[in-house]
Amino acid sequence: MDCAVIPLNSTRHGGEYLLAQTVDFFYPLVNDPEALGGITLANVLSDLYAVGVTDIDSIEMIISVSTEFTSKQRDVVTSLIIQGFRKALATNGYNQVHLKLRELKLNPWCIVGGVATSVCLKDEIIFPSNGRPGDALVLTKPLGTQLATNAYIWQLNQTDKYNTLLTKFTDKEILETFEMAVKSMTYLNKTAALLMHKYRAHCATDVTGFGLLGHAKNLAQFQKNKVLFKINRLPIIKNVVKFSTLIDQSSKLLAGKSVETSGGLLISLSPEAADQFCCEFNEITKGEQKAFKIGRVEEANESDAVLADHVEYIEVSL
Repeated sequence: MDCAVIPLNSTRHGGEYLLAQTVDFFYPLVNDPEALGGITLANVLSDLYAVGVTDIDSIEMIISVSTEFTSKQRDVVTSLIIQGFRKALATNGYNQVHLKLRELKLNPWCIVGGVATSVCLKDEIIFPSNGRPGDALVLTKPLGTQLATNAYIWQLNQTDKYNTLLTKFTDKEILETFEMAVKSMTYLNKTAALLMHKYRAHCATDVTGFGLLGHAKNLAQFQKNKVLFKINRLPIIKNVVKFSTLIDQSSKLLAGKSVETSGGLLISLSPEAADQFCCEFNEITKGEQKAFKIGRVEEANESDAVLADHVEYIEVSL
């Protein structure tokens, strides 16, 4: 679902080994190449974290540099993206993982991403199909990254939308909201993946391009049992709801359909374990990130995910 999990030849390897591998890439949404490198690593590894894999054997970068760059701009920007990627690897305990630049191409658009691979024992993987009625749903990052980053771009370009935001917000507040989004996007879901094993999570997925509700629907339909994922709380980065209301773009955000980049993990686990998971996650991250119980799993005739009739919107500061 989130990544490929392929059985390896048990006889040759002397055990039940599996190859877990993911390929992911996206368009840049920040103008700091080094920060972009950090976001790229978090985004690439997120699909492995969604199945509980935290040990990485190899990682490759894919970079497509815009043809609109001068040769000097290409050299500087590419070097800084790779530097940010390497720094994030070292900071998160992957300094021994070999990094290979797989592809570097010219393209009308800048695209960044990579390939991450891990050879695992079966017990190291949490297969995304064992959610059950009665489970709680946990989300490990707030929503709203796209609008938070867009607001900063509007600020830089002095657009009409930026002028609309200025009627209620200062430049400092727009920048602070953007910085919270960057902090969230660069934070790896590694801690969440480790705690998934400790608290025996039943299934998980990461939240990215299809939005929270889109990924929840996909995860629900992947379950062995017919289940309904009912979401009753949406944690959203501070100021983003007000941004969306001011510029008349709140419908997708408040419906859980807003596109996210390097979002958190949506995890299904027992209610008791969910409380303990959130408590320990928040203690470990010390405010760098926050986990929230956002819903529950119910029996259903057909698997699906929906928002509850009355949704609580939580403003999150990081």
